[in-house]
Amino acid sequence: MADAQGRRSGRHAARPGGAGPARRIDVGAAAGTTRPAGPARRVGRTQGRRPHDGASRRRGSRLAPVVTLLLLLVVGAGVLIGARHVLQGPPQPTGLQNAGQTVSVTIPSGASTADIARILCDAGVIADEVSFKRAVSDQNAGTTMKSGDYDLVAGADVASIVAQLVQGPNSTAKRLAIAEGLTVRKTAEVVQASLGIPADDFLAQAKASRYASDYPFLSSAQDDSLEGYLYPKTYDFGGTTPTADSVIRAMLDQYASEVGSLDFAAAESQLAARYGVTVSDYDVIRLASIIEREALTDDDRTKIASVMYNRLRQGMYLQSDATMGYVTDGPVTAEVLKRESPYNTYLHPGFPPTPICAPSLASIKAALNPDDTNYLYFWITDSEHVFSETYEQHQKAIAAATGGEGADS
Repeated sequence: MADAQGRRSGRHAARPGGAGPARRIDVGAAAGTTRPAGPARRVGRTQGRRPHDGASRRRGSRLAPVVTLLLLLVVGAGVLIGARHVLQGPPQPTGLQNAGQTVSVTIPSGASTADIARILCDAGVIADEVSFKRAVSDQNAGTTMKSGDYDLVAGADVASIVAQLVQGPNSTAKRLAIAEGLTVRKTAEVVQASLGIPADDFLAQAKASRYASDYPFLSSAQDDSLEGYLYPKTYDFGGTTPTADSVIRAMLDQYASEVGSLDFAAAESQLAARYGVTVSDYDVIRLASIIEREALTDDDRTKIASVMYNRLRQGMYLQSDATMGYVTDGPVTAEVLKRESPYNTYLHPGFPPTPICAPSLASIKAALNPDDTNYLYFWITDSEHVFSETYEQHQKAIAAATGGEGADS
């Protein structure tokens, strides 16, 4: 709306207490009593027993080194096992279906040990958060693990995983993060900055006619534009060298995966019954792109969708500032709203020629299932989210929010 400016443009497990010296019970004590044991008492006859001969003593002396050696071996094995536990950490539980596979994960800045454990567990790198936290504590690594992109082997020893996190990011993968609400042109700039593919090459490749045969949902795209279809997501291209074509196909594949499960036909039938208007799949994406650029919260999305459908039902213009923001790529002033453009929804009825950005799944769902309201106007800033049924209510809402006289629409 003209008045809808203010755009967003390691904890150790408790151990049992250590056992004290064992108390010996003197079996020679009176029944029902106990006392600390003194020197061992012989029971039975000792009179008349011959002293041990020298041969017996010599046999005992030959066995002593063997016994000592065995004891040393047992103790040494225990020391080695204990050292391995400290240095490598406890082995991971079994059950990871992707054990042995390399998994790419991103550790965000400021992530705590618990956060990292959860990220690794969710990604299938570790099977047990507790074991990971214990390994972090054993290595005193709680404050030395680093954020960034990692390639980690699922099911690897947790101590080695912690060691890598302390060493720092090791990923050689090429990643591309496309935010919700970007235009094709802005997407090209991000692709160039992230992957080194020239923006002009990406734009030259980003034509609907090049991909319509492989992606039927592009059959209704206007102006040979992929606007609205380059799905916002973080893409990982591994160690390969992506091209403009492979990047675009990855985005279209993701669109098909995310949006393909939505029942457009059923929703469009319900919209026709409720509002008396016929909308196509392409109309839904065009509206979703407007919602994406106008809304600040998920709650806003479904309300804005209702405003637009109510306006269409009453034959009103959509009057969305965001559609002219697509043209100017900058502030939308009163003068801008007077400028002739097929994207000026103050001067032209219905939807703009193409979507104006890549909408989120939430905005597409809002366009398919709007709130049931009578709203015709809205005023949204960073601090104000006001929806009105009449123009008078709309003006009062703006005046109350700005301390002024309202604004013409």
